[in-house]
Amino acid sequence: MAKILLVDDRDDNLISIESILQPDGYQFIKANSGAQALKILLGEIDFALILMDVKMPNLNGFETASLIYAREKLRHIPIIFITAYSYDEENIFKSSRAGAVDYIYKPINPDILRAKVTIFIELYQKNHQLALQEQKLIAINKSLENEIKERTVSEDNVKELNLMLLQNIDKLEAANKDLDSFAFIASHDLQEPLRKIQTFISRIEKMEVNHLSETGKDYFMKMKHSADRMRSFIDNLLMYSKTNTTDQVFEQVDLKEVLENAILELSLSIEEKKAVINYASLPTLNLLNLQFQQLFVNLIGNSLKYSRENVVPVIQIGTKIVKSNEVPGIVNGADKNYHRISVTDNGIGFDQKYANNIFDLFQRLHEKSEYSGTGIGLAICKKIIQNHNGIITAEGKPGIGSTFNIFLPEEITHVMRQGLN
Repeated sequence: MAKILLVDDRDDNLISIESILQPDGYQFIKANSGAQALKILLGEIDFALILMDVKMPNLNGFETASLIYAREKLRHIPIIFITAYSYDEENIFKSSRAGAVDYIYKPINPDILRAKVTIFIELYQKNHQLALQEQKLIAINKSLENEIKERTVSEDNVKELNLMLLQNIDKLEAANKDLDSFAFIASHDLQEPLRKIQTFISRIEKMEVNHLSETGKDYFMKMKHSADRMRSFIDNLLMYSKTNTTDQVFEQVDLKEVLENAILELSLSIEEKKAVINYASLPTLNLLNLQFQQLFVNLIGNSLKYSRENVVPVIQIGTKIVKSNEVPGIVNGADKNYHRISVTDNGIGFDQKYANNIFDLFQRLHEKSEYSGTGIGLAICKKIIQNHNGIITAEGKPGIGSTFNIFLPEEITHVMRQGLN
């Protein structure tokens, strides 16, 4: 049974939230203050979700969330803020810095509350299954290593352990596939209500917006902006899920042609920024055409988005053959050739200490008020390169620019196992 921590200084609010979610069979632990929530979390860390009011005496929701996430063991617990605050840049910044994954505004809409809680609970359960499978896999690997070191394992035992290892890998892949399917289905099902919301927003904008007060117009534009952000988030989540599909075919593709298609797709943004994109010949490789076009769209789009103000964006795309010992992450590998494809820009750059984090799902280095985005684009790039048995790295210098290096084996192995053999 999934456990949820409810934090609010008012008992009537706690009772209201519990009554809405009670039919779904969750276990609730309640706290009347940020301090009490922290005390509970000292002894219990197996919460699937925290629903927390922002406006509380002594420790408010933002301060409490920051203290919670200061503990490494608690950083896996998502926090949804319940707030009556307006949707302004200051509160967006505070909640993002505190670690919020979502917001629910008062007065609470029961359907929205149940829908959001359901999504995070199911993600928690899938992640829990993956963690259990990973623990079993680690235990089996450790057992195998010890037996090999002691030279006491027989050939039959080695075969049995290898079989168990393969079975657990299959289970882990199946669990991963279930999680991807859930993300796809959840995003797909969210499209219909969002489509209706945007339809009514469009009608109000055309026929009714002039009848609103200035305050009403301001609220309306914020609502429209939020709906557009949700559409972008869902589209990117769907795109991430599709990178795991197994019914696509590898084919010989001219990367230069793929790059030019991506540039054409971004032509409006390129013209708007007056960007310069330089590239020479690129290799022809056996790969997934549409996935690589999406890769170039995401990387070039990233460079355009994070360009410096009053500086013409210049993006350099080049390629070079390198040996495996020049590829990051490959240790004592066979002496093979790799194609290194580099995308370099003169944008705002980033601190190199974040180089590994920027490929994580939902990872953002900048506030939403500074730059738009969902934090999914570079995660999609990493998944595409993994599908081609390659490696992607990032190098950045603040105020100077960024370089993304893609390393692809000269003969790409089909790593998407089912349907591509």
